[in-house]
Amino acid sequence: MDYETIIVEEKDGIGRITFNKPPLNVLDIPMMNEINMALGDFQSSNLKALIISAEGKAFSAGVDISDHQGDKVQEMIEVFHDIFKNMRGIDAPIIALVNGAALGGGCEVVAFCDMIIASEKAKFGQPEIMVGVLPPVAAAIFPKIFGPRKGLELILTGDTIKAPEAKELGFVNQVFPVETFDEDAETYVTEKLASKSAVVLQLTKRAFLEGASRDYDSAIGKIEDIYLNELMETDDANEGLAAFLEKRPPVWKDQ
Repeated sequence: MDYETIIVEEKDGIGRITFNKPPLNVLDIPMMNEINMALGDFQSSNLKALIISAEGKAFSAGVDISDHQGDKVQEMIEVFHDIFKNMRGIDAPIIALVNGAALGGGCEVVAFCDMIIASEKAKFGQPEIMVGVLPPVAAAIFPKIFGPRKGLELILTGDTIKAPEAKELGFVNQVFPVETFDEDAETYVTEKLASKSAVVLQLTKRAFLEGASRDYDSAIGKIEDIYLNELMETDDANEGLAAFLEKRPPVWKDQ
């Protein structure tokens, strides 16, 4: 499919969605519809990872203010929140590459990813309070990411945090220099994820999400089921264990 506001690629088990409405990648309803279509297509792909990144000086300055008003707001909320429903439908880890500002709805998209790789110039924030509204997705997930006090502070004040502070707070996984960001991020994804089994990565993410959403007693039973009845039925789990015992590199089938 031909997209007007995003670039969609898949190569060597890595899917990519690149926001391509520079300089600020403001998310309007047509762009969000395209993002949802791409995410829906990736749900049927056997991926090792899905990368979400952006062209331009900002990852995204957020959802178009004009779409918050009048008879557009209902559609805007539905289409925007569909992004997160579709992200939840991706089995593979989702990684945000942020080389600029991720604000408002752009910050919420980044926060909903499984991992965040940022450049030193990246910054994050929810400035909705400044224009008299609130960020629903951030209100739902910031307490889990930051804890109640810091999460509420960020939403109430609209303050932005830079990448080094975001890393200290556990929001960002890795921070790389601006000058080598693209190369460093690519190397990280290739070495840390692309070298592993797609199916094992997917099942590991599923097990982790069970742990994150339940208390231990209920989570461990679900995770045991994933381990015994799904993971151990895969070719790759058995190949990985055999390769270790035979002192050789594993040859993944990604199934």
